[in-house]
Amino acid sequence: MAGSAFALDPLPVRILNTRVFYLCPYSLYIQPSEAGSVTNGELRWGVEQRLEFIEFRLFWEGGVNRSDIIDMFNVSVPQASKDLTLYQERAPHNMVYDKSAKRYVASERFEPQFLNPDPDRYLSQLRLVSDGTLDRSHAWIGHFPAFDAVPSPARGLKADTLRAIISAINRAEAIEVKYQSLSRPEPKWRWVTPHAFGFDGFRWHTRAFCELDRMFKDFLLSRILKTRGTRPSEITPDADADWDELVTLEIGPHPDLPDTQKRVIELDYGMRGGKTKINVRSALLYYTLKRLGLDTDPSARRPEDQQIVLLNPQMLAPWRDGGEDEQ
Repeated sequence: MAGSAFALDPLPVRILNTRVFYLCPYSLYIQPSEAGSVTNGELRWGVEQRLEFIEFRLFWEGGVNRSDIIDMFNVSVPQASKDLTLYQERAPHNMVYDKSAKRYVASERFEPQFLNPDPDRYLSQLRLVSDGTLDRSHAWIGHFPAFDAVPSPARGLKADTLRAIISAINRAEAIEVKYQSLSRPEPKWRWVTPHAFGFDGFRWHTRAFCELDRMFKDFLLSRILKTRGTRPSEITPDADADWDELVTLEIGPHPDLPDTQKRVIELDYGMRGGKTKINVRSALLYYTLKRLGLDTDPSARRPEDQQIVLLNPQMLAPWRDGGEDEQ
């Protein structure tokens, strides 16, 4: 995403209103054969997803055949043939049939019509398969390159706990949780009103209003030992100002790096003019700074290790004395 702002905020506020397949392939939806592919000039949703899949395979792997569509979407042979025909009608210059390979291949005039060729989406599928979140058969990738990912320790999170928090969010209720924090020797029961989830790259937490401390805090899901009972809550998500407020961080190469290394860092982060911007929720600011190594004085590390610095540190002033996380 060269030259554009990007955000370290992967999370929805509401679960029910969230499309959970942003990073996951649409193949998890099994579509029946449609009686008609087009209604009032618009493609049916299932058909459009299959056309996008065709284009995904053409763009990333150079070709696609009928069996690919059948295996991925569990449609009939006639339906898969119909999808390929429809794609040719909608994008007549994008693919040609290779008789020797017995598949359609991308032509030299290929231009995506249904797919936004996003490298992050492709690589995210590799990551999801690597950590076991996504089965290979559900990925849109047909031919997997060799890949692996740096492992993260598994968190001691109980399914019943997560389900209870999700239910409380969806019902806009308060829930009583037994929470073990680092600041207290013993776990303590407290009422919280959760409204969102946050992820710092390693750990998941719920963003919730704590009735004990009368403020919004972050509660690590793995430290919620038990839940019991719910009740109506008057706390609404829009009361969490730090969740709604976005902060813009400007980062650039470490000033003490040689110019040649600065250009490498600029390339890594898609910088233009020696900087790029990151939009992050105030509630996730602490985690973002820590993840990027911007939470300490840049002079404390070698420039080659630090690599990037915060160009607008003055914007951190309102949060320097903060810390509303119940760690």
